[in-house]
Amino acid sequence: MTPAHESGASPIDPRSCPRGSAAAVVGLQWGDEGKGKFVDLLAPGFAAVVRYNGGANAGHTIVADGRTFALHLIPSGILRPGTRAVIANGVVVDPAGLVAELEGLESKGVDVSGLVVSSRAHVVMPYHRALDERLESALDGTPRGTTTAIGTTKRGIGPTYAEKAIRMAAVRVGDLVRGGDVLRDRVQLALGLHDSFAAASGVDGLLADLEPLGARLRPVVADTTYLLHDLLSSGERVLFEGGNATLLDIDHGTFPYVTSSNCSALGIPAGSGVPGTRLASVVGVMKVYTTRVGLGPMPTEIDGDLAHEIRERGGEYGTTTGRPRRIGWLDLVALRYSAMINGATMLAVTMLDVLAGLDEVRVCTAYELPDGTRTDRFLPDAVDLAGATPVYETLPGFEPDIGGCRSMDELPAAARRLLGRIAEHARVPVGFVGVGPDREQTIAAG
Repeated sequence: MTPAHESGASPIDPRSCPRGSAAAVVGLQWGDEGKGKFVDLLAPGFAAVVRYNGGANAGHTIVADGRTFALHLIPSGILRPGTRAVIANGVVVDPAGLVAELEGLESKGVDVSGLVVSSRAHVVMPYHRALDERLESALDGTPRGTTTAIGTTKRGIGPTYAEKAIRMAAVRVGDLVRGGDVLRDRVQLALGLHDSFAAASGVDGLLADLEPLGARLRPVVADTTYLLHDLLSSGERVLFEGGNATLLDIDHGTFPYVTSSNCSALGIPAGSGVPGTRLASVVGVMKVYTTRVGLGPMPTEIDGDLAHEIRERGGEYGTTTGRPRRIGWLDLVALRYSAMINGATMLAVTMLDVLAGLDEVRVCTAYELPDGTRTDRFLPDAVDLAGATPVYETLPGFEPDIGGCRSMDELPAAARRLLGRIAEHARVPVGFVGVGPDREQTIAAG
């Protein structure tokens, strides 16, 4: 029973991720579970850390050596010297945001030379952000039961993915760094679909902003699919980092209150070009309670003083937007579903210290439906889930100060009982337990 992080080594057992294979870290709830911390912990054992979905709407916060790093597009592996940080083809890239993030890390003394960006990743353009904001504003306040606003971050992610599917007007990173007539033609075609934005800026004005960004990023752009296969073929290990989280997956989340990409482990093959047969280990990250940002049903949501206390103790404000997160008890029904579709091989349980000191802890083990029946199956549709009432099991609370615990044996018995209940219901063993925000406040359970 040891602290999970030892300098220069990964706490993933090599037998669960042999050489030439890959592992993944994915969120099992609605996001903000602490994925970045575990990617940072595991990264020393891998040649590359890879983002395969989402965009700057997904933020990871890492506390290392007393400093806090907020990452949005760049994979968390960037904080580990010698580890490649790969933005793969399934990500949508805001070039201005990426350059700002690079410069921010450099100003803190971080070596960013390991960054590689896929030439096939699509570019978030200013008109995508404008459209995202217009759509949210137009739908905000519409009656319940009709089309409503989703509560996006208004970063242009959805419109970029939509234009990727349309194909003809899309701009990829390769076009951005190539510049010239190809970029001009694509931008001009796209502006034909965005009349109000075109009238305000025009092709020349937009290109004047884009071309310096392309020049700045040109040295880090490559075909990341071949890069990753070359690493795996040479016996290296690759770690995939999920942006967003499973219950926000475009196909398997609580549609329509989801993001615009496949953020579960199911998105790895399409989002990176690495087949699922290479994936040997999936670490599912989860909090011991539930949070959600934006709109959409969350059966275990609570409010009042207790929600405020948990929010403040856990710092539950969005890394990207600063928005206060909604708070709820742990939903074990949702957890089992997420673990199932990701093929999770171990759980990383975070924020155990946030619930320390409460008299009791509640967990949802089933839903009661409007017709009076009960189900232990998750309802991945917003209309169905909105009608579900949680059925709770109450467990005893535990001592308030667990931040110094460095082994499972040091945790209070009631805390270990809660962890055991989580593993039992999810049908996946607990591999790591977070008892505080720092790298060292992580227990390896095995």
